[in-house]
Amino acid sequence: MADFQKQTVQWFPGHMAKTRRIIKESLNLVDGVVELVDARIPYSSSNPELDSIIKNKPRIVLLNKCDIADSNATKLWIEYYRSKGMYALPVDCRTGKGLNQFVPTVKKALSNVIEKNEAKGMAGKSLRLMVVGIPNTGKSSFINRMAGNSKAKVADKAGVTRQQQWFVVGNGIELLDTPGVLWPKFDDSSVGDKLAFTGAVKDEVTDLETLSCRLLEVLSKTRPQAIIERYKLDSIDNLQGWEILELIGKKRGFLIKGGEIDYERTAVMLCDEFRGGRLGKITLELP
Repeated sequence: MADFQKQTVQWFPGHMAKTRRIIKESLNLVDGVVELVDARIPYSSSNPELDSIIKNKPRIVLLNKCDIADSNATKLWIEYYRSKGMYALPVDCRTGKGLNQFVPTVKKALSNVIEKNEAKGMAGKSLRLMVVGIPNTGKSSFINRMAGNSKAKVADKAGVTRQQQWFVVGNGIELLDTPGVLWPKFDDSSVGDKLAFTGAVKDEVTDLETLSCRLLEVLSKTRPQAIIERYKLDSIDNLQGWEILELIGKKRGFLIKGGEIDYERTAVMLCDEFRGGRLGKITLELP
């Protein structure tokens, strides 16, 4: 278990290179871009290539899963995006929280486009927006909510959407869905960890025991009480990730033959509970 720090998260499925090309080729079809990021990791879940790809297109950032992120941290991120000239909204696409502000925000962000259309005698022309985001940030849930149906495929696992689809969502707005895309490499290894913690990377390409140990190392420094209270531990001071995982396994009674801890079962449970917000509202990075 102590070797977990030596392992790194690496991936770049081939279809994601294709998706980058699709986004570039489709930009002339749209008036603006909607980017979904995970409110718990807005920096790590934003594709750094987007700036260079979409250039000057108006951009609206939706901080999804705000219901399981720290609300004070989310406010700081909203201010940060606005300082960069982007529109930003905290939302929860599964419940619809915050999405009532989407249409008014689109009208603000695309006011220049609306004025140009009116000047050309095309008042009321549909506004077209491309929806982008890395896997598992909630693009399909967002589109389904806005379109009022379930035509877009939704899943908790990364990489479900594969091809382009257009959706008419009313209020003169059309959305173009794109497959989730990650980027080829990371300058910061912690970015890969955070994406794996939140499920943006398929669990099949990571070692959940390693991942859970790293997650516990991070939380023990930033939110130790969240671990202590959730798993009814006395203290986790000066403990390594695998030692905390062992304590949690004992508390939950996850044992195998001979009374040994079932690390795999404990790791799966921990990752599920973190991703489901059962450890509290936690944001892993600030602007």
